[in-house]
Amino acid sequence: MQQVKEGSFSMAKKIEILEVNKRKLLGEGLEPCSTDELQQLENQLDRSLSRIRARKNQLFREQIEKLKDKEKILLEENKKLREKCGMQLRQQSLEQEEVHVGDMDVETELYIGPPERRSA
Repeated sequence: MQQVKEGSFSMAKKIEILEVNKRKLLGEGLEPCSTDELQQLENQLDRSLSRIRARKNQLFREQIEKLKDKEKILLEENKKLREKCGMQLRQQSLEQEEVHVGDMDVETELYIGPPERRSA
């Protein structure tokens, strides 16, 4: 039973120390700190900030790589669609040319000269 009491007291003390350190990291309760303590705190914050920035930069690099991969895929899809559309456009223009060429062979009843009188 005594060990449990000591264990809980030790845990409560650790929690209190962690809360004090947390407040200091947040810039609260710095009045009793010495210059050395403030310097250590600043160094700790600098190291933490460096790790945060490194992680953020890593995430940005990963995101850029994913976007580059996506760009390549989209460019390839775009190329395939252009080729497909280009083939369809060429085929349509060929069909239109055939229609126009066919129109030139049309026979008409027109002739040059005076009008004929037709009896009805």
